[in-house]
Amino acid sequence: MGAVHSSSLALSTDPRFVPVTSTLPPCVSKVSKSKSNSSLFGRTRREDKILGPPVSIFTSTVAQNSIFSESLPLKCARFEMGTKNDEVAGKPTLGFVEIDQDLVDKMVYDALVWSSLHGLVVGDRNVKISGKVPGVGLVHAPFALLPISFPESHFREACELAPIFNELVDRVSLDGKFLQYSLSRTKKVDAFTSRLLDIHSKMMESNKKYEIRLGLHRSDYMLDEQTKSLLQIELNTISSSFPGLSCLVSELHRSLLNHYGETLGLDPRRIPANAAVSRYAEALAKAWIEFNNPKAAVLVVVQMEERNMYDQHWLCSVLRERHNVRSIRKTLAEIDAEAKLQPDGTLLVGGVPVAVIYFRAGYTPNDYPSESEWRARLLMEESAAIKCPSISYHLAGTKKIQQELAKPNVLERFLDNKEDIAKVRKCFAGLWSLEDPDIIGKAIESPELFVMKPQREGGGNNIYDGNVRETLLRLQREGTEEDAAYILMQRIFPTISPTTLIRDGICYKDHAVSELGVYGAYLRNKENLIVNEQCGYLMRTKTSSSNEGGVAAGFAVLDSLYLT
Repeated sequence: MGAVHSSSLALSTDPRFVPVTSTLPPCVSKVSKSKSNSSLFGRTRREDKILGPPVSIFTSTVAQNSIFSESLPLKCARFEMGTKNDEVAGKPTLGFVEIDQDLVDKMVYDALVWSSLHGLVVGDRNVKISGKVPGVGLVHAPFALLPISFPESHFREACELAPIFNELVDRVSLDGKFLQYSLSRTKKVDAFTSRLLDIHSKMMESNKKYEIRLGLHRSDYMLDEQTKSLLQIELNTISSSFPGLSCLVSELHRSLLNHYGETLGLDPRRIPANAAVSRYAEALAKAWIEFNNPKAAVLVVVQMEERNMYDQHWLCSVLRERHNVRSIRKTLAEIDAEAKLQPDGTLLVGGVPVAVIYFRAGYTPNDYPSESEWRARLLMEESAAIKCPSISYHLAGTKKIQQELAKPNVLERFLDNKEDIAKVRKCFAGLWSLEDPDIIGKAIESPELFVMKPQREGGGNNIYDGNVRETLLRLQREGTEEDAAYILMQRIFPTISPTTLIRDGICYKDHAVSELGVYGAYLRNKENLIVNEQCGYLMRTKTSSSNEGGVAAGFAVLDSLYLT
């Protein structure tokens, strides 16, 4: 762990850090038993697959202490840390301390009980219908036993960037010519991106105006060890997962430290409040109000089999219980079969008018197995319902647009404030198109310093190490335009630290790295800016030997922050 500060962390005075006043929903997730990457972090479909069912909302202090009674200890791989006597600002720093094995076993047992009681769960992939029938085949979500240390200054930096990126996405989305031109080469070789651009073109030709615009985003970062810089990995504008489960993990860690913190020398007040699900629900509710039809519902677009349904259900539960807003869940195929567009633009699904369309699907080619799904996507885009995201917001979050925005003088096209531009540019890692022969040569010579990224979401798509060289050499030999389907990105090397990870009820110690995601919400009605804020955070930790980082994809576990 990192430095422990004896003073309390008074984040509650900062409006960006509003504490969650309710306990998070009951959830369960899978943890691996072997130490090989393939079995510990085997692939599935998206980082959006870790569940957390909706439950009644009660105060977060309930059951914090009551579950920590004498418990049958689980046996865990030996967990050892050594001690450091470093001092920061005159305060002793907790580097590594040896934790008694019996204590680790008790903490693991208590954490698993807490996860089951509070809904930190996902569907068990070993149970066939766990992604279709709620309440069947639940397993705890994979999580780290203790929060990861993270510098408070960099955390605040990431939080301050969220409203700027929200505004940037909105302004980029309004520049249809920029989106079409920037993705024109990609369109020639990437069929999925091409179909999205076709829908965007139809909207431009029809002069479709998105007067009410809603974005629920998440910007992901790593802290580069060598430069101590916070560098952006990607900006998610569609299906930003885990607002529910991320809150639960923060509560789990706070509960553990409330009970064991004195023994461990850790202060639970240094775990920042995480209100992601409450803030997301509030933004959806405000959009629903702007639509101004009390009979309308929020349509949640979902995948056929969704092991992460509980994360989604909890958001809908908060929307219903706190804001009295109804939601319905439909796949793209179901929308195609049931939806009707009224002459005034009202979208009816199963006879229910739709105010807001919230996409938790539609970000991968796998979600469009037939023309039926594409018809549904176009129909929704043509409707008067508020899209989250709209097709233009979706395209603004592509890897190619991320790379274009990193070019000199491009940010100035969309942002006016020089300080905001400097903050955004500071967090950009190196980003290049494959039209740059110099950078291609460097990547072939030192592929370990680069990541090759296609225009895809959901984890498991990137190219690393020797495969970077092989792919680049193949593209050079073939001389096609396939290179337009990729960008090159500087590889970020974060700090590696020993961590205890829990998956499938099995805990193990490994060396791990972490990735911070900061949620943001943006809502505008014409010239009226209604919401533009940071909404909470997601921390994911993975073994350092794993390149990919998706939780639902099986590569990582959920974590929280311990600010140092």
